[in-house]
Formats: sequence, structure tokens, C-alpha cells
Amino acid sequence: MPPSIIALGELLVEIMRPAVDQPLDRPGPLLGPYPSGAPAIFIDAAARLGATTGFAGVVGADAFGRCIVDRLIADGVDTRPIRVAAGYTTGMAFVAYRRDGSRNFLFHLAQSAAAQLAPEDVRAEDFSGAAFLHITGSALATSASMRQACYRAIELCKAAGGRISFDPNLRPELIGLDRLREICAPVLAACDLLLPSGAEAGMLAGIEDAMQACRNLVSRGVPLVALKRGAAGSTVFTPDAAFDAPPLAVSEVDPTGAGDCYGAAFVTGLLEGWDLPKVARFANIVGALAVTQQGPMEGAPRRGEALAHL
Repeated sequence: MPPSIIALGELLVEIMRPAVDQPLDRPGPLLGPYPSGAPAIFIDAAARLGATTGFAGVVGADAFGRCIVDRLIADGVDTRPIRVAAGYTTGMAFVAYRRDGSRNFLFHLAQSAAAQLAPEDVRAEDFSGAAFLHITGSALATSASMRQACYRAIELCKAAGGRISFDPNLRPELIGLDRLREICAPVLAACDLLLPSGAEAGMLAGIEDAMQACRNLVSRGVPLVALKRGAAGSTVFTPDAAFDAPPLAVSEVDPTGAGDCYGAAFVTGLLEGWDLPKVARFANIVGALAVTQQGPMEGAPRRGEALAHL
């Protein structure tokens, strides 16, 4: 079957400190490599939840590239659109955790294989059965060629009758806030589902209060906004209403990837035809379970495990 959900963007491995307050500028132990990259975490989680999925990206001809592709294949993702770029190394991110819950990232992306993704890697035939295309802010910011690949994918998906989900995943440290707003504008204009955190909604709308920012984004034409609120659950906004979805209480081990897993579950629930409160609750469950294991993809639940909490 052709993929019903397609994602594209950066593919990388994540290597992290095993405990809090172990900075990256000192010798010390590291864990990994773990397959990662925001759009890759999303698509892998969607595959685990039973969706038919495909991914377009670029890896190096190295062990880290094999690590990522093997994981996606094992979980059922169609990886045929992934290209191996000779002469480039697979993307990497090094992560340190702070006691206050924040993280410090050191990326090798701009000169990596991941950044070589180009419009030519996006094929029209991949969108023949696509119901959703997922775009992330990190993919828009990684390189100019990757950004153009995202824009081309949006055009192809819309032309084929599909919808666009957008996780802003804003990282001003990669490109700067003003530039991020500029490059996100074409995606917002095509967006059918926006999946921001509170800070991201505020940055996109230019309004500090997250709730007001989401209402503003809906008023500007985004038909559905799902605000991720971490341990507090999420709030969903439509042109007619807004409601809170309850969280699932868990013990957090590693927060990386929780928002991407939330988005994967939200899109999967929409494709199931569920009502929005059920979709949002399901997404909260999947996002919560994702933080219970070390590694950005490792906690993403299988469909049966997530449904058992619904």
C-alpha cells in the first residue's frame, strides 16, 4: 500500500549524557547512537501506531546511517525515498540534560548528509495515496535545499488532495527567530493541522500568551491547532471552540521526541476518523509514554499499548 502519511527532513543519530548536569565541554560518558531527527521520530511513531508511512531524507554511507534506516525499516516505514550520499557523514546531535529539565544540544547538521536533501529527492509518485504530509520547523531550518524540498512536497501533497501537518519545532539557535518566521510562513499558509508548544505558538503569532497565540493562528486561517502542554496535556483549538485534553501521568526519563510522538498520534487518530477529544487524548497518551525511556524513539509505544490507556 502507498503511504498514507509522509514525512521528510533531517535524519541523525543522537548521543547523550546518561545523567543530568554533565556538560558537553568536559570528558565523560555518552550513550548512543540512537536514531533521531524530529520528522524521523514522528514517522517512526506513526508506523508503530499502525499507519502506512514513508520518509524522504539523506544519510551518509556509514554506520550511523545504517542505524537510522534499519530502525525505520524494522518499524515498517517505507525508506525507499531515503538517499545515501557518498562523501558526507550522517547527521549527529549531542545532548546534555540539566537538572531543571532543559537540554543543551550540539548539532552536526549543516555540513552533514541530512542537509543535502533537495527538491529532486521529492517524487510526485510518492504522494498518490498520501492523506497527510508532515513538516517540521527543524527541517525548514537545516538547509536551503531541504527547505525547498519541503515546499515542493507541500505542493505535491496538496495537488494530490492530501493535508499538511506542521510541527514548528522552532530552534532559533539554528537560524534566528525572524528568519524562522519568514520560512514558516508558506507552510502556515498551507497548514491543516498545527502542532506547537506554547513558546512556538507565541513566536509564530508574535503574542506571548500561548492561548491567545493559538486563537490568533486559527483566526488567521489555520483550521486546527493542537497546543502541546507537556505534563498538563494539550489544548485543541478550532474556529468554533477550544477544549483541554487530559494528560497521562508518567515518570519522565527523556523528554526528547515527546512532541513528535504526540503529533504522530494526532494525525493517526484523525485518519482513524475519531472525534477530536478522542484524538487529543490518544495523542497525550502516546506523547507521555514516549518520555519513559532513554532515547528519542525508544519510548514510542506500539498501537496496542497506547490503546490500552485510552
